[in-house]
Amino acid sequence: MKTIALYTRVSTEEQNSDLQLVDLKEYVERRGYTIYQIYEDVISGATKERKALDRLMDDAKKRKFDVVLVWRFDRFARSLKMLVDSLALFQELGIDFISYKENIDTTTSMGRLIFHINSAYAEFEREIIRDRVRAGVKVKREKNNNQWGRKMLSNELQQQIKDLIATKHSVRATAQLLHLSTRTVRKYK
Repeated sequence: MKTIALYTRVSTEEQNSDLQLVDLKEYVERRGYTIYQIYEDVISGATKERKALDRLMDDAKKRKFDVVLVWRFDRFARSLKMLVDSLALFQELGIDFISYKENIDTTTSMGRLIFHINSAYAEFEREIIRDRVRAGVKVKREKNNNQWGRKMLSNELQQQIKDLIATKHSVRATAQLLHLSTRTVRKYK
């Protein structure tokens, strides 16, 4: 008999997870699983630190249960990347994952297929982002004559900074006189 961890999350104290728990407990009963523990968070999904989810992940690493059951993906993960990373960890640990509403169940061959499709999509998305960043860097370099970042100050302007500082002008006054930032003046003084 498999042991199962239930994870629920609601965003505010005014909400409760009763609806999620009713569905999840009925599902557990139909499948003949034993509930190991119910992990409940009351916190926004965008928040990185979720105490119950963190405990669930720690218990998963200790292999205290066989299956994780959630009501919906968005109750569990705040992003596709987090979902895919968590599912990959569960797969490494031999823990199955079930999302009740999306009907994704990695205990079945179809569920594993859907998981792999989602993983491939997430990897594809990361590669597209990387390619866009590289293209942006290339355009910026070409625009700045193959120099990354800001252009160097001319030797004449660098000397003006040194001369003004030497004549007891403050960094701020020098920056104002030469229409530069105080940071740039400090760099060349």
